[in-house]
Amino acid sequence: MNILISGAGVAGPALAYWLTRHGFTTTVVESAPAPRAGGYAVDFRGPAHLSVLRKMGLLEEIERRQTHMGAMSYVRQDGERIASMPADLFAGDVEILRGDLATILYEATRDRTEYVFGDSITAVSGSLVTFDKGPPRSFDLVVGADGVHSNVRRLVFGPEEDFVTNLGLHFAIFTVDNYLGLNRTGLLYNTPGRNVGIYSTGGSDAKAVFYFPSPTRDGDPMDLVAEAFEGVGWEAPELLKRMRSADDLYYDAISQVRMERWSRGDVVLLGDAAWCPSPLSGMGTGLAVVGAYVLAGELARGTEGALDRYEQAMRDYVRGCQKSGESAGRWMVPESRFMAWFLNQNYRLLPYLPWKGLIAKSVRKTAGAVSLKDY
Repeated sequence: MNILISGAGVAGPALAYWLTRHGFTTTVVESAPAPRAGGYAVDFRGPAHLSVLRKMGLLEEIERRQTHMGAMSYVRQDGERIASMPADLFAGDVEILRGDLATILYEATRDRTEYVFGDSITAVSGSLVTFDKGPPRSFDLVVGADGVHSNVRRLVFGPEEDFVTNLGLHFAIFTVDNYLGLNRTGLLYNTPGRNVGIYSTGGSDAKAVFYFPSPTRDGDPMDLVAEAFEGVGWEAPELLKRMRSADDLYYDAISQVRMERWSRGDVVLLGDAAWCPSPLSGMGTGLAVVGAYVLAGELARGTEGALDRYEQAMRDYVRGCQKSGESAGRWMVPESRFMAWFLNQNYRLLPYLPWKGLIAKSVRKTAGAVSLKDY
């Protein structure tokens, strides 16, 4: 089969890796002019995620380039640290910057996969695919691995609002100078309806992140973030000032993608395009890599019924991961002054409680709740 993949982030190149190993011909089309650098930290958790990376021969390189983040600390408005969150609660078994992971996947696949950067799909009609810039081409299968705002999903399945559910929060993340001198650690400050933080994986740069209730109006993202955090103390004013000169602001809703079917005809969705569990779940990247392994493996077993088998293998696993992401926002952004106080007290006591390990264990259990065939 000759297979077209839309999206050169994580899910797309991971799928290309397995498809070429199984003997398929692959082309990846990406609207960006080159592999996307930078981005926030992503992680892998549990045996399912790690076993797929190990099978790909990439785990050692990912571990070599991991962030090695330490504890994250919650602070008061005056900057006094009041609680320390162990790294295994938020960083998984191995954490890496998204841009570094995308580079690893691209370098592992570029010799056997055709990459077309700076272009995008405009229509899919049977086997014929038309592009914004390049000439039309025929493919046996089209895979939408192009994220929560999937272009392929919109073209083939319908408008985004039919499938994307806003969980009530927005977030913004961007790069700033590491002016607080953080070294593989971060600081978080929460107040009713708001959470702001800064962390650094080492070096001269840091990431600033803001979480807040979804705005009730459209507007310039920087203005909406500034409005949401007007009057919020700690480092918020300084980070808002530095946001104005950031050239990599990422702003979006905390959302889930919920679909009854991930395939239609000779088009199938993968990763966040099919099932985004929410950025707060900690599961999206691992789900994408596992899903790529399963989809390619089922196609290799025989193309007849492969898309149905792919869904059957992944559906319960995805549902469990999405469930873990549905309530994550209430622990990130307190709804009231009492909830902010309550969370801070829990975070302060957590390192001393006998059940502190159960939280990380529960997350890993969810991440590993899938039985993978040896394709």
